[in-house]
Amino acid sequence: MKIMKTLMASAAMLLATQATAEVKVGMITTLSGGGAGLGIDVRDGFMLAVEMAGRDDLEVVIEDDQRKPDIAVQLADKMIQSEGVDILTGIIWSNLAMAVVPSATAQGKFYLSPNAGPSALAGRGCHENYFNVAWQNDNLHEAAGAYANSAEYANSFILAPNYPAGQDALTGYKRMYEGELAGELYTQLGQTDYAAEIAQIRASGADSVYFFLPGGMGIAFLKQYAASGVDLPVVGPAFSFDQGILQAVGDAALGVVNTSQWNKDIDNAANAAFVEAFETEYGRLPSLYASQGYDTANLILSAMDVADVDDQDAFRAALEAADFASVRGNFEFGSNHHPIQDIYVREVIKEGDIYTNRIIGTGLEDRGDAYAADCSLN
Repeated sequence: MKIMKTLMASAAMLLATQATAEVKVGMITTLSGGGAGLGIDVRDGFMLAVEMAGRDDLEVVIEDDQRKPDIAVQLADKMIQSEGVDILTGIIWSNLAMAVVPSATAQGKFYLSPNAGPSALAGRGCHENYFNVAWQNDNLHEAAGAYANSAEYANSFILAPNYPAGQDALTGYKRMYEGELAGELYTQLGQTDYAAEIAQIRASGADSVYFFLPGGMGIAFLKQYAASGVDLPVVGPAFSFDQGILQAVGDAALGVVNTSQWNKDIDNAANAAFVEAFETEYGRLPSLYASQGYDTANLILSAMDVADVDDQDAFRAALEAADFASVRGNFEFGSNHHPIQDIYVREVIKEGDIYTNRIIGTGLEDRGDAYAADCSLN
């Protein structure tokens, strides 16, 4: 297949085999700078699904938001007002989602999130044209809190970046965690030096550490934590122990427990086909982010099979039905258009020369989110 051979050197790409496609998707994601690996994986998973479907009625325009809210807003306005997109997707970071999603839906466009799931958009800020195909931000952290209880951790030190997803992360952990807190810290978004935080952990009397630090932040923290000699058990969400991060961290991550709604060993036909196709296409194992991009594309394609995107009520109903084969297995939307799904407990292992994860249990079953009751769509 090798669809990515034609990727542009610039930030934009157009995929179409007809002069005019029936549905036009605008993907705004992070393709450069810190966190680029996350956006690249979402893009690659999404485009793999389009390629595997063999469709000629879907056009995709891709732009790099550079992890900057103002750039993301400019790109979204251009796509909506000048390029005529029907659907927007792709954003990784919750602060960018908060800048783009309300404006996009106010302009009558669908937004399907393949990653960011801030609480503000799940509750009172929900919208009929906004769907999250990944999770609500709190979910994986809630499962981690539940796991910490089962592991009998009683005095966790917790930390996350100070932005919407980081705030949701610690809120989610504390919602389920029954022990005491040895400390609670918010770090800077994009921070790479954690000497001060590790010193506080060392002096805190904690019996465990829970952290949410996605992308390069997680790589930096894990390496410095391993070198520090602090030997407290570490728990985290999948974002801190995903494929790209694990290869950079190496042995320091082995044995660490983390939580995720997806893993490559989930036993269903859709997941097996996805993992095999992704590895064949790109020469690497898929990540959590790639799986979310893949499911997002397949959700769009499933809606296109039964409704015209110009008939918004019919297309919305088709999205709500979620009639596609998710790599996660059972998948449905709650009343606020966020998933109801199982959240798994994983352990970092090594398969040959590759660091990866395996499922060792289920943290939460059929988990929705804590904000749906505040959504006006109920």
